Amino acid sequence: MAYYLFKEIWTPLKFLRIRIFYEPTERKYWVKVGNKPRKRMFERAS
Repeated sequence: MAYYLFKEIWTPLKFLRIRIFYEPTERKYWVKVGNKPRKRMFERAS
């Protein structure tokens, strides 16, 4: 998946280097912790 399709969701967890991303084309959420690669969290119910 191309990285330009991800939208970052701002949360206070960003201060702890935990970032949450939303992929609008497929309605999926991803989490990134530190320098590790993104992993899928859960899908949004349609």
